Amino acid sequence: MSDLLVRGAAVVWTGEQVYENADVLCVGGVVAAVGPSLAVPEGVPALDARGCVVIPGLVNAHHHLLQTAFRTLPGTRHVPMRDWLGVMNEAYRSVGVDAELCGLAAAAGLAEALLSGVTTVADHHLTWPAGADHAAMAQATAGAAERVGARLVFVRGTAGDDADTAAASAEELAALLPAGTLAVGPAGVHSDGPETFAALRDVALKHGLPRRTQANEQVDVLAAAERYGRRPLELLEDWGWLEAGVTVAHLCDITDAELAGFAASGATATHAPGCDLPMGWGLARAGALLDAGVVVGLGTSGGGSNDAGHLLADARLALQASPLSGRALTALECLAMATRGSAVGLGRPDLGALEPGCAADLNVYDMTSVFDVGTADLLSALLWTSPGRRPRDVAVAGRLVVQDSTLLTADAPSLAAALRARLAAA
Repeated sequence: MSDLLVRGAAVVWTGEQVYENADVLCVGGVVAAVGPSLAVPEGVPALDARGCVVIPGLVNAHHHLLQTAFRTLPGTRHVPMRDWLGVMNEAYRSVGVDAELCGLAAAAGLAEALLSGVTTVADHHLTWPAGADHAAMAQATAGAAERVGARLVFVRGTAGDDADTAAASAEELAALLPAGTLAVGPAGVHSDGPETFAALRDVALKHGLPRRTQANEQVDVLAAAERYGRRPLELLEDWGWLEAGVTVAHLCDITDAELAGFAASGATATHAPGCDLPMGWGLARAGALLDAGVVVGLGTSGGGSNDAGHLLADARLALQASPLSGRALTALECLAMATRGSAVGLGRPDLGALEPGCAADLNVYDMTSVFDVGTADLLSALLWTSPGRRPRDVAVAGRLVVQDSTLLTADAPSLAAALRARLAAA
């Protein structure tokens, strides 16, 4: 945790308010004040943000960091989801998923996240080979986050695992990982039955853990109909997974009645357009969910379907594609999904905002280049202009982890080389 003054930003968006020509003062890793010409304690380092927009650090509510090692695989582009799952599983078997691979993939994926302005990642880990040290795999992922300076919520997921084994593993991780950094959740009703959902619900309630799952993607709807003659959200409701404390990702295929029921349940949602839309698996009705009062976050999903962990790019895609889902989103709504919406779903109200008392996680975007000249609204321009935009500076808990577009906490090329060498040796 560090002290930092971000001085003279053209625009500061706290998640609640917009300030012009303003400063952000961070003390002890949290936001102390936001406003123009702040009085600053002696010795606090200053970062010149003239001509810049400052927003909260982005919160990726749904990632699969292991898939950083498995991007653009042959047979994974524009195929039915069942076929995609088969190709991915074979790739995992071929390379051999272990603690080393998990740590290397996480380090590279989290470095990519920070360079893209994502300060917190929820990693829904679903691959647990028999005979591997499952606790070591989770700890390697958490260790990678600590080394590169990113926040991590590790989701002990399942994808057809034995229910008792999954629950015992989640219990073990609850004792090993710091508070606020663990969640649990099956991949969905396509892979796990009521016993697994019940076992992980028990662990979550016992330890106060967030729960996360996926529903209403292509394979999920088909499997629910074939095995149970029902819809995925009906099953989740019956199995105690459509209630407060649960976040459901994707929700591509959802009826009006299901949407109303979801809104009444108290569950939150995660929109993942960068996965679902390019793969042809659907598009969530994010605007309708918001209008119904649902808290909606934003996630990239993993490298096997979305070949990047660039959440701002996916916020831009959500904005551009939203008219196809029946209700156009605004740029501010998409930014809110990528920050506060995601954080609320993770049970972390201290993240995704720059209000006093919140974590001092922030991004500084330089808006002075030719890519942004002529812009009337700098905050909206974060998404509308300059495709592929990355922040100039990123801070986590008031500590600069990216400065002048360079990762300060680790050598990013070395992280890439280490993962590349591990894959080549498989």
